[in-house]
Amino acid sequence: MSLPPFTLVGFDHVVYLVDDMARAVTFYRDVLGCVPGYSYPGLGMEQLWCGAALIVLWDTSHPGAAGAVPPVAGGRNLDHLCIATSPIDPGAMRAHLAALGVQIVQEATHGGARGVGHSFYIHDPFGNKLEIKGPAEYADGRPAP
Repeated sequence: MSLPPFTLVGFDHVVYLVDDMARAVTFYRDVLGCVPGYSYPGLGMEQLWCGAALIVLWDTSHPGAAGAVPPVAGGRNLDHLCIATSPIDPGAMRAHLAALGVQIVQEATHGGARGVGHSFYIHDPFGNKLEIKGPAEYADGRPAP
């Protein structure tokens, strides 16, 4: 087996299809604290910084997104995006989301790239699922003693 001619670094970006750009930007800015990044008005696309990665929002109602619209109405090609965060106080997170009218779909403690940690699952206004995951509580995946 030969090795690829590159080294993996991490996630660069994820692209979500939306149909109301202002509502999408407001959600990602206010709920997650994302910061505006690159803007491509000719394509109907806005990029928001999520730490060192980007969340790209592509407005399917814009002519520049014609090639991105799924062939089946309501079709999707992504289950969820997991966003790694600093430590999260669960009570503060619940209060923050409730204040913004964002429903928690699930809370769970399970494995991820950084180990086993606590996650909150939510949906953006367009039905895209997000997992907001704090740092590992048990980096090796073993349960607490």
